[in-house]
Amino acid sequence: MNTVLYFSPDGPVYETRAYSRADIAELVQNYGLESLTSADRRFDFWFTPSTAQCERKVNRSATEMLLATTGFNAKTVPLLRGGVVLATHDADGDLDGLSWQQLDLLIKLSSTITGRDDRVLNRRIARDERRQQRNNNAEVAPLPVRAGQQHAARH
Repeated sequence: MNTVLYFSPDGPVYETRAYSRADIAELVQNYGLESLTSADRRFDFWFTPSTAQCERKVNRSATEMLLATTGFNAKTVPLLRGGVVLATHDADGDLDGLSWQQLDLLIKLSSTITGRDDRVLNRRIARDERRQQRNNNAEVAPLPVRAGQQHAARH
């Protein structure tokens, strides 16, 4: 049984099963998988690179878990987007399920996020959302046309 954690883009975390990379790709709804490994090399975070970041919100829960299990700090941890799968691997590097001991460790590690870390992440995520909103507005706004250009277009 390969138990993995699925961090939903909407916030909830689900325990589910995955037996292959294809299963992980199906969970995160994309086949361009990338992964990051925790500092102790116990945990693998599977996600897809955000090709259209304006459409994908930061996955706060997954980002916090990445922060708790790696050497990143709140200022440098990558902001994970969309669905994220947390699994482990065997000695050969193949996908493996999380044991109950690893699940307990993840619970303990998640409590290591400090109030300062929380505030820094809040600021980074808010800044990211504002930037995305500006980018979305810029894509929607029509380009200004000068009077000379309008005249030239008519002829």
